[in-house]
Amino acid sequence: MQDKEVRTSTLLRRIFKAPDLDVFIEKNRDLIQIIPFSTYINQLCASLNQVPEQIIKKSFIERTYGHQIFNGTRKPSRDKVIQLAFGFGLDLDETQKLLQAAQKCQLYPKIMRDAVVIYCLTHLIGMMEAQSMLNDLGLTLLGGDERHE
Repeated sequence: MQDKEVRTSTLLRRIFKAPDLDVFIEKNRDLIQIIPFSTYINQLCASLNQVPEQIIKKSFIERTYGHQIFNGTRKPSRDKVIQLAFGFGLDLDETQKLLQAAQKCQLYPKIMRDAVVIYCLTHLIGMMEAQSMLNDLGLTLLGGDERHE
C-alpha cells in the first residue's frame, strides 16, 4: 500500500508540473493504466482459488447478471461491487480497492449505510446478516429492493 501512495503522490506532482497533458500521459502511461474490472475480479478469483460461480452465489447476485459482470459485458453498480466484496470475503481495505478498480466511490464512514457496511466487513459479518442490519435500521438494502432467500 505504501508503494501505491508514493506513486500517487508522484503522479500528482507530475500532473501539477506538466505543461502538456499528452506528454504527461505518454510518460506515465504505465502508472495510470487501469485494467478492466472483469480482469481484476477474475484475477482475484484465481488468487483465492475460487470460481466466479461460487463468488456470485455468496454475493447473492442473480446468476446471469453475475456472469455478465465477470465476463465484462455488464458494469456493476456500486452496490453490486460491495456485494461481490462480501462474496469474496474481503476486508475493508480490499473492498476499497475493489471499489476503486470498479471506478466507484469508496465506502465513507460518515454515511450511515456505508458505516454499517464497514462495520460488517470489519467484523466478518456475512451478506445476509448485513442486509438484516441495514433493514433493521431502515436503510436501503444492498442491491436496492432485491430480496434474496
